[in-house]
Order: sequence, then C-alpha cells, then structure tokens
Amino acid sequence: MRRFAFRAPAMTTTSPAAVGMCPQRLARIDRFLAERYVDPGRLPCAVLQVARGGRVVHRTVLGKASLERDVPMREDTIVRIYSMTKPITSIAFMMLVEEGKVALDDPVERWIPAFKNTGVYRSGAGGAWLTTPPAAPMRIIDLLRHTSGLTYGFQLRSNVDAAYRANKLDPFEQREGLEAFVTALAQVPLEFSPGTAWNYGVSTDVVGYLVGLISGRPFPQFLQERIFDPLGMVDTGFFVPDEKADRFADCYVMSSAGRLAPTTGPDFRKPPATPSGGGGLVSTAADYLRFCEALRGGGALGEARLVGPKTLALMRCNHLPGRRDLADVSVSMFSEAMYQGVGFGLGFAMTTDPARTGIAGSPGEYWWGGMASTAFWIDPVEDVCVVFLTQFVPSSTYPIRRELRTMVNAAILESKA
Repeated sequence: MRRFAFRAPAMTTTSPAAVGMCPQRLARIDRFLAERYVDPGRLPCAVLQVARGGRVVHRTVLGKASLERDVPMREDTIVRIYSMTKPITSIAFMMLVEEGKVALDDPVERWIPAFKNTGVYRSGAGGAWLTTPPAAPMRIIDLLRHTSGLTYGFQLRSNVDAAYRANKLDPFEQREGLEAFVTALAQVPLEFSPGTAWNYGVSTDVVGYLVGLISGRPFPQFLQERIFDPLGMVDTGFFVPDEKADRFADCYVMSSAGRLAPTTGPDFRKPPATPSGGGGLVSTAADYLRFCEALRGGGALGEARLVGPKTLALMRCNHLPGRRDLADVSVSMFSEAMYQGVGFGLGFAMTTDPARTGIAGSPGEYWWGGMASTAFWIDPVEDVCVVFLTQFVPSSTYPIRRELRTMVNAAILESKA
C-alpha cells in the first residue's frame, strides 16, 4: 500500500521579469553554453532549468543525447545524476529520524555490528593492517556529513584507497547486495577517527543500506513510495526500463585525440544488485527540479511533504567539526564543491561565506553535483532553484558550475536579501 495519496502539483512557468529576473541575462547563458561548451565539442549536451518562487523562468536544451546515433537532447532526456543521488538518500534517512526509528547520534555499530571492531589506519597494506582504536565511535551523523573515515577507491591517495580498489568496494562492482557491501567495508581500516576530518566517500551508500534496514523495505522501494511517487518524479530510479531506453543519454569522456568518446561506465539498463545511495540514480531535469522545489518549500511540494521545516533547517546547517570550512577539515582529493567559504551539512554543501567562495551568492545557498558534470543549487534567500544536466566525466574538467552560478545570480535584479 502506498503511504501517501497526495501528489505534488505540476510546475508552472512565468516570465523572468514577473519574478524580478532579467530575460536578457538568462538568454545569454544559452549563448555561453553553446559557444563555450556544446558547439566546440567540449560537452555533448546541456539542459538548464531555473525557477524562482516555485515557477520556472528559464529552460535551456542544447546538443545531443547521443552523438553516435544523432539523437537530440530533449527536456525529458534521462541522465545519470551520480552523486546528486546523495541529497535524496539523505532526505530519505531523515524521514526515519523524524519518525523516531533512529537517531543521528546512534553509533553505526548499533545497526551494523561489523563496524564494532573497525580500527583507524596506522600503517600497512592489503590485509596486513596496523590500526588504532577510534577516539570515538562512528555515528550516523558522520555518515551524513562525510566525517566517517570512509573513502572512495578512486581517490588514489592512500593504502586504504588502494584496498577499496583491490576489494572492489564500490557498489557498482558489488554483486552480492548492500549488506555484503557494508560488511566488507567494515573489514578495511578507516582513514581517520570519525568526526575529526572530512573525506568524500561511500558514506551515503551506507546511509542507503540503513534506510532499507531500518524501514524494513528495500531501499529502492522506500525511495519510490516515499519520495518519487509523492513528488511526481516519474523518470527517476536506479535503472532505465526498456520502454524509456530511447530517452536515455549516452555519457562521454574526452579522448586522447581531443574528441568526445562514449564512456564504459556502470550499466543503468537493468536493476542493480547493490543500489547505490551515493550515486546510483538516473533522472531528468524536470524530476530533479521537483525535488529541489520540495527542499526550497521547507520539505514539501504542494501537499506532498517529505520532512518538516525544522528537519530541513538542521540538514542545512554546517555540521563540520568546529563549524569550520571544508578548506580547514578536508583530506579529500576529490569532491563536488569548492572548499573556501563552504561548509557541509547532512547531505549537501552550503555557502558559509560568499566572499571566501569568490562567487556572487547568498549565505546558506546549498548544492551538490554529480560525476557526469551535473549540478543543482537552492538559494533560500532568493527563492531560486537551478538544475543543470549534461553527461561528461570527470566533473572536475571545467569550471562550469562556478560559471553558471555566477551567470544565474547575475540575472537576479530584484533581490530578496
């Protein structure tokens, strides 16, 4: 039985001028994307949606969903959103917190006993580890804010990273399910004592496992029934079914010859054995904008409520140790955020000091992105939501996120600050 009968209303459109934005300044973003990225072959495609006050004021659709098959990009093209999955998984977990089923300060070992004896790396490699006990147990809040001591194997930074690669500790490579994945994670030392530093890693995949474990239903089913169906996110899921295959975009990398070439990444055409709460979803611009609008609306879109305003406010706080910036506490070689003037909450980054970021924006603006160069941000001060989609890896190749935030914010002529 579906928990919610309510469905979110359809998104409406309006002219930019009606909500204090400049149509000419928004239009030049289209020219910029075409001339800088799509036409020269730096990106295969670009979809941009900008909303203010709950109404869409600008849409951009450029390029090809498939260069080889000559398929044009469309508004309803389905793409890999990779790490833009993380905020959705984090919201799902906080729904369970609101229901009293779990607490943020619960030790992870309470729910996953395998982590009870996981030590902190001191020296060694492979199975010959020398570890020390953590100064404090890993708590669930550490998973949500990436202070758990877990990592990603692709960071190529430490012996712990190397062990992740050797043991295929990546949900896309795990064939035995989420429980086997998190149990295997607990056999490798932590990068640092939980709560003392920030490192981008598989923490949110563990959160996804916990959503399924604590709710008593499969993780994908929970997302479908509690988030996607109520919000009307009709094209979001962990795989692309056959009837939608013609709308699924190809993903690209830059070849050694300087031309876009298809990647050989994860297979999103069939249900995964290990659904990744950290990066496993596909979606569309319209779907993800609906999720963003629910967050902008304090946790609800129309009558479809995900979490309460107080819960969302907690998630948007900077939860880094000492409330410092990522620049002060990160040991990561890779992330989807700048570091200066940026904090991290329960599932996404936020601006703590616009001057330090060097980007025109608002304090409290929050966002994240995905490996295929996708991005979103929500400005609660200006009531703005933006979703940008493309399909190009790695996401660190171009400064396009910084450029888009600059240009969209420059189109706000009537500020609410």
